[in-house]
Amino acid sequence: MSSRAPLLVGKLRALVDRPAAPATDFPGGAALVDGSSVWMLLDADPIAAFGPALIWAERRGATDVTLVVDGPEVAVLARRAALFSSPPTVLAVDGVTTSPAEPAPRPIHDAPAAPDLAEVLVDADLEVVVEDGIVRGEVLGLEVARIVHGTTTFGTPIDEPTLEVGVGEADREMTAMVHAGLSPVAQVARVRDIVLEHRRPDALRHALNLLAPERWLRATLVRDPARIGLTELHPAPPAVPRPNLRDSAIAIARGQDDAGDEVIVACSVGVHLDLVPAAADARAALAPDARLLLALPSRDAHPVTQALAARLLRPAELVPIEGDWRV
Repeated sequence: MSSRAPLLVGKLRALVDRPAAPATDFPGGAALVDGSSVWMLLDADPIAAFGPALIWAERRGATDVTLVVDGPEVAVLARRAALFSSPPTVLAVDGVTTSPAEPAPRPIHDAPAAPDLAEVLVDADLEVVVEDGIVRGEVLGLEVARIVHGTTTFGTPIDEPTLEVGVGEADREMTAMVHAGLSPVAQVARVRDIVLEHRRPDALRHALNLLAPERWLRATLVRDPARIGLTELHPAPPAVPRPNLRDSAIAIARGQDDAGDEVIVACSVGVHLDLVPAAADARAALAPDARLLLALPSRDAHPVTQALAARLLRPAELVPIEGDWRV
């Protein structure tokens, strides 16, 4: 066990009153196992640990799974659990007791209008993406500009919408100070060209081509949806905001297939066990009856992802991308 595991086990025993059940840990917390029943306390990042917890329990033949979550994320996990066949029970911690968690409501994806500034993004040939109530401009999936309202990223009150330019908060702040004399159009063009220089398959390793690879994959599929058998595809928001620029996440898109049926696509690069729960959650928020495709490089099409996708009430389909996905 890890050094923290005994503390988690003790907490879990007290919460579920299973003093004799054998204890163990897993890469997201601690567990008590009693035959085909398992109780799991999700610790540091419950949302990211949800998928791994389901796989861990399934590999041990557990058919009665209870997830115990001490934090605000419990409502999102209850919402995601309901998307699976034979769903786990999700319990919320309240002091020294637990109770069934109430699912979080579906997210609402709206952003204040600022048509003049949005036109700057379009004219600069950026990908315009609306997520978390913010209109962003991206270059091959990497944000280079955003429209802010009320206050700037740095906390300065503003009376009207403003365009902030740069990759990440620090770069936006530097651009605002160092290049304040440039017009918004010129600021966007400058950063766009720098990103394009590095964000290409034959470029040397650089932060600008390592960040947000899943969004780069989404950008290539949006430009060529036929690559995965679709006729159109557009960026769409996830059900849960991505944590930050550096952490990997799942990129969502919405489109149509040849039959005109709606399709939700979840893009991922690397093996991420939270791909399936995040993708299913996004589909439920955007178009519950749509097909769900999991687009990922062929090397990352792991059997464990396939197994988890098959456990959804409406199973998802893996779509491996052959060759260099960045092209």
